[in-house]
Amino acid sequence: MTVAQLLPLIVATPLFGATVLVGAGRRLPRYLAESLGCLFAAGTAALALYASAATPSSSARPVEWLGGWRPHGGVSVGIVLVGDRIGLGLATLVSLLVLAALVYAWRYFDEPPRRHAGSFPGLVLLFQAGMCGFALTGDLFNAFVFFELMGVVAYALTGYRVEEARAVQGALVFGVINSLGGYTTLLGIGLLYAHTGELGLAQIGAALDTRPGGGPDPLTAAAFVFVVTGLLVKAAAVPFHFWLADAHAVAPTPVCMLLSGVMVELGLYGTARIYWTVFAGPGGLPAPDAHRALLALGVLTAAVGATLCWQQRHLKRLLAYSTVAHMGLFLIGLAMLSPEGIGGVALYVLAHAGVKAALFACVGILLDRFGSVDEQQLHGAGRELPWVAVMFGAGGLALAGLPPFGTGLGKAVVEKAAGDWATALFVLVSAVTAGAVLRAGARVFLGLGTRPPDAPEETTGEAEEPETRGGRLARIPDSMLVVPTLLLAGALAVGLVPGLWTGAGRAADAFTHHGGYLAAVLYDRPEEPAPTPAPHWTTSGVLWDLLATALAVTLAMLAVRRPTGEPARWSTALRRLHSGHVGDYVAWFLAGVTLLGSLML
Repeated sequence: MTVAQLLPLIVATPLFGATVLVGAGRRLPRYLAESLGCLFAAGTAALALYASAATPSSSARPVEWLGGWRPHGGVSVGIVLVGDRIGLGLATLVSLLVLAALVYAWRYFDEPPRRHAGSFPGLVLLFQAGMCGFALTGDLFNAFVFFELMGVVAYALTGYRVEEARAVQGALVFGVINSLGGYTTLLGIGLLYAHTGELGLAQIGAALDTRPGGGPDPLTAAAFVFVVTGLLVKAAAVPFHFWLADAHAVAPTPVCMLLSGVMVELGLYGTARIYWTVFAGPGGLPAPDAHRALLALGVLTAAVGATLCWQQRHLKRLLAYSTVAHMGLFLIGLAMLSPEGIGGVALYVLAHAGVKAALFACVGILLDRFGSVDEQQLHGAGRELPWVAVMFGAGGLALAGLPPFGTGLGKAVVEKAAGDWATALFVLVSAVTAGAVLRAGARVFLGLGTRPPDAPEETTGEAEEPETRGGRLARIPDSMLVVPTLLLAGALAVGLVPGLWTGAGRAADAFTHHGGYLAAVLYDRPEEPAPTPAPHWTTSGVLWDLLATALAVTLAMLAVRRPTGEPARWSTALRRLHSGHVGDYVAWFLAGVTLLGSLML
């Protein structure tokens, strides 16, 4: 079986697993349903990993036309899956993180008696299928279908504990905002179809490049704005980010691991994929316009996310806003529109997924041991969990970019691609987000400083209901300790394995080769991109990473020694914008569409 023939199996395997669990889950004991879920997730991960390793070169693109509807003379009506290294790498990351979440959730939930034993692993497998399909599809409409499948299942997983009113509220906010993003993307797809008569990514790109008159036009720019809006909603870019913290605050911990670890990154991946395959040619968008729009949103997202992250005492919301801030940094790397930027972001995303999932896993342990995720209420409570304290501290240092974690390597590579001004922003944002994590860890696990006085706070994280079976944990299960340990080890490996750096660099060269994608998909003709230097550690990058780490530790210690008082007026106003009211978020969504359109002018 060729690598191309494996691509449909990567999508079909979790779909089949979900079908089995839905059909037979009521007749299966819980341990067997969870075992099957892990088995199908592991099988999908093995397929994706093998397909990635068996691809002849980093620039190769295995192509599978479903049903044998191959193109003739560059024309086809078929549906295609494309397995380049970036897409296969993302499918592998998705599958490994899904497996980690299912292992972490082994006999986890305190399920109501009538709940289907296979409901949670079945939903997670369906989520995995949607994410893998989105990473591999070469058809814009099918990307939308997988995008919506992913969104619907994420909505159900966010509100999985439906017996709690807060979970329903957070899920509804998620559902409404992401549905608006989906409708906007569909509108953009309709504009492109009316403009070109095509739905395949390669076909649309070729049609724009050969359109009579040539050159960009306002309709193409409008289509880009609409298509990318839905993807940026999923990526939690400001001002489309309001749903993220509300969803993370109520979603079960294993779901948070997936939302922050891979789902939001898929929005970023979709933006990059559609730009380079459709809009990067001579008939697409002027590069300065796309650069300006993505860069402005990236800077805004990084600044707002870091500011709100520092102000949180609800640990899940703190980590959620950290995700927003890092998505801003990833957007800045994407905005460089260069192989160097894409290669750095690929390494950064790979390591960040492990770090952020591990941090959420640690917070889940606190929730299920103490019934709280409030930084102030948990002051000193974590002393009895020394290994969790080590992992939480290591995760905070990794967010700052401490070498040799892969986050530090990815950050340094993007800093070099973006220039000096970006280096200052990256250092500051990573230091603030990591400082917030280290501050919380110092108070919760070390009991440093005095317990801060209670300050006005809408979401404290006190009196949370444990998610684990039987209520609060008297003993932490081994699975809940092993998973975050392995995730952090994976993030460390990204910074230590040179083969990953070289592969990421070559994959980024191919990913940004617009003509090569079109030639491989439509004419089965491989084209080698111009090579660029592979990502690697540099002295300046290590020094900037160490500076960010030192600054993060300093900020954390200063915050611990000086208990928080009344927040500043400007920060209070910023927080009040995050009202939790879906009508306010819809208004900000419309403002975001207007902002993105204005930046494209």
